[in-house]
Amino acid sequence: MVVSNSMKAIIPVAGAGTKLRPHSYTQPKALIPLAGKTVLSIIVDQLREAGVRDFIFIVGYFGKKIEDHVRQQYPELNVSFVHQADRQGVGHAIQLTREQVGQEEMIVVLGDSICEYDVQVVINSPHSMIGLRKVDDPREFGVAEVDDTGKVLRVVEKPQIPTSNLAIVGVYKIRETQLLFDCLQQNIESGVQSHGEFSLTDALDCMIRSGAELRSFRVDNWFDCGRKETLLESNQVLLKKFASAVPINPYENCVLIPPVSIGQGCTLRNSIIGPHVAIGDHSCIDESIVRNSIIGSYAELVDIVLTDSVIGSDTHLKGETRSLNIGDNTSIDLG
Repeated sequence: MVVSNSMKAIIPVAGAGTKLRPHSYTQPKALIPLAGKTVLSIIVDQLREAGVRDFIFIVGYFGKKIEDHVRQQYPELNVSFVHQADRQGVGHAIQLTREQVGQEEMIVVLGDSICEYDVQVVINSPHSMIGLRKVDDPREFGVAEVDDTGKVLRVVEKPQIPTSNLAIVGVYKIRETQLLFDCLQQNIESGVQSHGEFSLTDALDCMIRSGAELRSFRVDNWFDCGRKETLLESNQVLLKKFASAVPINPYENCVLIPPVSIGQGCTLRNSIIGPHVAIGDHSCIDESIVRNSIIGSYAELVDIVLTDSVIGSDTHLKGETRSLNIGDNTSIDLG
């Protein structure tokens, strides 16, 4: 079964990514490199492979970079961009797309949530659906209460006393789009907020109370890309999925320990790379050891041992062993 041609994919990517600073000072978090791809490209590829062709991106922070990336990487898709000048939450962002969506069904995927699930089953479901995952501490997430059949009974945004351990992972298939937009508009006009923002979770709960049937689906894996530590953990897992086989001895006097992802035009000399290393395009690494790290494009590393590090693009780094979190356009000598 193929997806309906009328399905709209809504991807909010307007957030500032404060937990990923300094990288998000110069790069939208959706374009942070991950396992040889970007967070955004992994999301778009999942939907595209399932047959979705119409995309609406909600942009704000570095929106031009998002737009350039999408138009360059996906010229075959029908794309539009909605600017969220005043970030007032995901619910407010979704409401901005009402005119573009019209009466069509839509799938909403938050731009910092990478999930593994059967996209085809979700988009072709006769019901609205919400992706869920069991977590140890649900207080930092939207939380859903479901019955034995998987029907969603109630959703709450970041409850202090959770009544469920099922976190909402940021993937939503909506059939009753007009009801959702009506609930969003009602909440905005009435000032209904959670934690100072107009949340999508509150609008979904409004839909349930209005009689809409929402079903749940469980995601197989959920990768958190919002902080350095979880970004590195996600990189480890996704490298095993996306990294291609490394050619034998492709670089001068180097040892490559899979899984690794090395971008185009890189120069590696006299170094040990891996495991769990992703390197962006046109970077140079010499006389170094790098493991469990993400290195941006056009970076230069000389005479250094790096582990558990995220290094931004256009960065020059020379020195000794460290665990680092360095943004773009930086020059550091640790000698």
